[in-house]
Amino acid sequence: MKKLFVYLKEYKKESVLGPLFKLLEACFELFVPLVVASMIDRGIAEGDVKQVVLMCLVLVGLGLMGLACSVTAQYFAAKASVGFVKKLRHALFAHIQGFSYSTLDSVGSATLITRLTNDTEQVQTGLNLALRLLLRSPFVVFGAAIMAFTVDTRSALWFLAAIPALALVVFGIMLICMPLYKRVQERLDGVLGATRENLTGVRVLRAFGREESEIEAFDAKNAALAAMQKRVGRIAALMNPLTFVLINIAAILLIRTGAVRVETGLLTRGAVVALYNYMGQILVELIKLADLIINITKSLACAKRVAAVLEIPSGESAEETGVTGDPRFRVEFRNAAAAYPGAASEALSGVTLRAKPGEVIGIIGGTGSGKTTLVNLIPRFYDASEGSVLVDGRDVRSYDPKELRRKIGVVPQKAALFKGTIRENLLWGCETACDEELMRAVRLAQAEDIVEKKGGLDGIIEQGGRNLSGGQKQRLTIARALVGSPEILILDDSSSALDTVTDAALRRALQSLDNAPTVFIVSQRTGSIRRADMIAVLEEGRVAGMGSHDELLENCPVYKEIYDSQYAGGEVSAV
Repeated sequence: MKKLFVYLKEYKKESVLGPLFKLLEACFELFVPLVVASMIDRGIAEGDVKQVVLMCLVLVGLGLMGLACSVTAQYFAAKASVGFVKKLRHALFAHIQGFSYSTLDSVGSATLITRLTNDTEQVQTGLNLALRLLLRSPFVVFGAAIMAFTVDTRSALWFLAAIPALALVVFGIMLICMPLYKRVQERLDGVLGATRENLTGVRVLRAFGREESEIEAFDAKNAALAAMQKRVGRIAALMNPLTFVLINIAAILLIRTGAVRVETGLLTRGAVVALYNYMGQILVELIKLADLIINITKSLACAKRVAAVLEIPSGESAEETGVTGDPRFRVEFRNAAAAYPGAASEALSGVTLRAKPGEVIGIIGGTGSGKTTLVNLIPRFYDASEGSVLVDGRDVRSYDPKELRRKIGVVPQKAALFKGTIRENLLWGCETACDEELMRAVRLAQAEDIVEKKGGLDGIIEQGGRNLSGGQKQRLTIARALVGSPEILILDDSSSALDTVTDAALRRALQSLDNAPTVFIVSQRTGSIRRADMIAVLEEGRVAGMGSHDELLENCPVYKEIYDSQYAGGEVSAV
């Protein structure tokens, strides 16, 4: 929690002035019952019209000054809370951007989205209310009790009995509700996760006719959230009736005591009205305090969830491992292994591989054999659980992540494009690239026809590339990776949607690159990697064979089986 207050440092002045002006408003409010008492005892009782008019003007003056203080306090509280959450949300987003793939897998996207949006919004509301009311309400409660003693000590004793009883109710309900609100937010994570999964995979759901079962699963999560909210709501709802009962019992006893003392001449009618008004002020403020406690309880639960994310280490800082290699090799795997969080076994183990500058390395294997896991170790999306991965003779863990990834161009298995122009998407590969460099990358990726059809580099691409075919998306993602002239190019099954002619033309274009990058091609098709300098065949996370296409056909049964399954009717000549 202490980490969160760091973002409030720039708003120290507002954090002090907000409560200060609220306390000034409370002071003006505490004088109101005394003015009313004076109006009754000296104005109405004695028939002094001037006194009544004067007291009315005083009440108007107190009201205007209180309004000015209240508006000023609201301004400072809003400025502090909104500014605080703006910085907090920015820091949280930046921190999440530094998470490794393994951290993202273990934490989950749904809960991160909730904490970045709903939770920070709750924190903002809680801070705003705390700055305005956290000091004001107790100040009015105890101030009214003290002012009551200045009016009549004996009658004011009922205040001493009422306040502890009310405090017991308020803080007791708060302690019960706090852990329950945390569970409400966890259930909200589940609902958001189900929503996100269904929206992302809506086409698959429709294709397999699973709409009804997914609706039932969503309804179950939604019902669990509603049940938890009702449970905590029922407990929190006890706050107002209990406080009303206690304060009204105290008011009845106060009026009875005051009436007896008025009859005996020990107390004036105005004093009784003043005491009742102070009791009313306590009632109003305790209701406000009750609502404030509920909101602060929610906010504290949300703040703890936000702080928990900030406490998760990013896991991507440079660290010296003492491992060095031969700088003649661009990429080197030394008995590398990798395991996903929570997995029963390693996804990859015992991989040893070397690649020189300009070489093309093909990676092939069945589904789940570890192909993507292997290439994800190079840019350090995941860290090797055993062994090491080296780039230019240095362990990837010793690189600053930005420095390492500037050397690497990655085309992911699932083509990802963002809403905007073609130019904006391509500039992700290199922010400083000019239009000539962008068009060169487009031509290399065989995507020139796409740019022409869309009206040039300013052509619009919808979110996720919805207005493009699968092959068009793949070619543009390849162009994006080529913009920065990477030293290492990773093509993770990035030509699966391309026809044979386009795939062959793309491979020829990659061989003609001036900077001679080391290219890793992950593919399910032997035709895409048959001309690679070296092919690594993976099976169940281990290297089943390594060599050229012809060597593997003779010596690797796994590769031969894949080849025969694709060319059972005879090999199609490569273009």
